[in-house]
Amino acid sequence: QNDFPLEKLILGGDHLGPNVWQNEAADSAMQKSLDMVRAYVRAGFTKIHLDASMKLADDPAGALAPGVVAQRGALMAKAAEHAAPDAGQLRYVIGTEVPVPGGAQEREDLVSVTKVEDTRQTIALAHEEFLKAGLASAWERVMAVVVQPGVEFGDDFVFEYEPEAAKELPAFIDTVPGLVYEAHSTDYQTREALRSLVRDHFAILKVGPALTFAFREAIFALANIEQEMFPAEACSNVPQALNNAALRRPEYWQKYYHGSPAEQAFKLKYSLSDRIRYYWTDAEVQTALQRLLKNLGEQKLPYSLLSQYAGKTNLTAAQVIEWKISQVLETYQAACG
Repeated sequence: QNDFPLEKLILGGDHLGPNVWQNEAADSAMQKSLDMVRAYVRAGFTKIHLDASMKLADDPAGALAPGVVAQRGALMAKAAEHAAPDAGQLRYVIGTEVPVPGGAQEREDLVSVTKVEDTRQTIALAHEEFLKAGLASAWERVMAVVVQPGVEFGDDFVFEYEPEAAKELPAFIDTVPGLVYEAHSTDYQTREALRSLVRDHFAILKVGPALTFAFREAIFALANIEQEMFPAEACSNVPQALNNAALRRPEYWQKYYHGSPAEQAFKLKYSLSDRIRYYWTDAEVQTALQRLLKNLGEQKLPYSLLSQYAGKTNLTAAQVIEWKISQVLETYQAACG
């Protein structure tokens, strides 16, 4: 639709592993993980993050042994290699010190930066298990390792990157040919922090909720404008439709949002975790969203309302959405030069 050159588009499978089956025994959870990896590569995903860092129901008490994590990761890589239409196109990301998918679930006071010795062990164990599994050629296509550089976000907080706290990590990765760092949870980082991450060899910067948060901000701004321009019975009520969908299916936010009903209601709308992003495809929400865009049409919206609710004037409804998202993307573009 946008004439984007498809050869520049890479589909990545993130946190592929038994994350969603942690309540099952290892045999069951890992079999499902292998099936999932196969499905990803058959569907054309070529950047595969192997993440078996979570404990499963019958794992021994205590911390999960790094060797077990590496072994399970190699099993998934082997499944990917055998299932891919062209295994030579696959690229792998390893790493066990990974922020929780979707952002932290509890309020944190600090985030520990990954130690160099732990990073060295992660790489060495993964290499060993790849070779044991007969994946020497696949190891040549391991491109990045995930470490925790001290960045994280959650419901109502952001930990900004502090280069001094992570200064040993860039020096170490310089000694490992062919590998860079992948940084997760870089959402809501400042332009300066992102630029520092890039300088320190975090060559892959992952962002997700910050973009959907910007989309949600744009839609809420447009809904406010709509309420000023149309009678109540004609309005789309997108925020209410989103809230209804979230209450019908609370499984996407219950682990993340705590507190009283009033506090949870606030978080459903405005949390940095942006768990409301899972409800945009709900049928009721889609109907409301289309009504909103139809009501506002393709003309430039009133100057005063755009100034009040969007912070930028002389835009159509579609341009408000694009502008809000582009503000986030531009911070990454600037950081990457």
